[in-house]
Amino acid sequence: MNLKKIKLIAVIGIFIISIISHFAYELFPNILFSFFFPINESIWEHMKILFTSTLLYGLIDYLLLKKNNIKYNNFSFQLYFTAFSSIPIYLVIYLPIYKLIEENLIISITLMILVYILEQYISYHILKEKEFKILNIISVPIIIIIYLGFIYLTYNPPHTYVFFDIINEKYGINEYKKIG
Repeated sequence: MNLKKIKLIAVIGIFIISIISHFAYELFPNILFSFFFPINESIWEHMKILFTSTLLYGLIDYLLLKKNNIKYNNFSFQLYFTAFSSIPIYLVIYLPIYKLIEENLIISITLMILVYILEQYISYHILKEKEFKILNIISVPIIIIIYLGFIYLTYNPPHTYVFFDIINEKYGINEYKKIG
């Protein structure tokens, strides 16, 4: 198996993990899962799906690269960069569509798959580049900082439409706790 095939498989793998991620908190409603998986149906909470699914699949990606003796560079950087860049790419395309026609599951899923294809294309090229030493070193702390941002915004979301759960008409996890 070569790097191109591994990246094609990654698109499918990340998408499958995304489906599981969507329901993870609902199945296991606890504080740890609230950090990594969406706690409601807001647009913002769904960005955790893009980020977490890419990172989780990164473990499988790493094992496939090792198993197939594929030479690569910049694994930690490409993992951080593709996971993070998927969020603004998705939002820049999705938000104008959402403003026009509101929620549409087919558009959301299609866009998610297109973003995963793009991120794996980028990943492929980053892995083939010369080593980016400093970027590889700072990638893990940046991932932690991004999760700290997700955690903060899960518990303290601004009251804007991106953070609004249209199903339950609430913001963030703290409003759910008040009900129970």
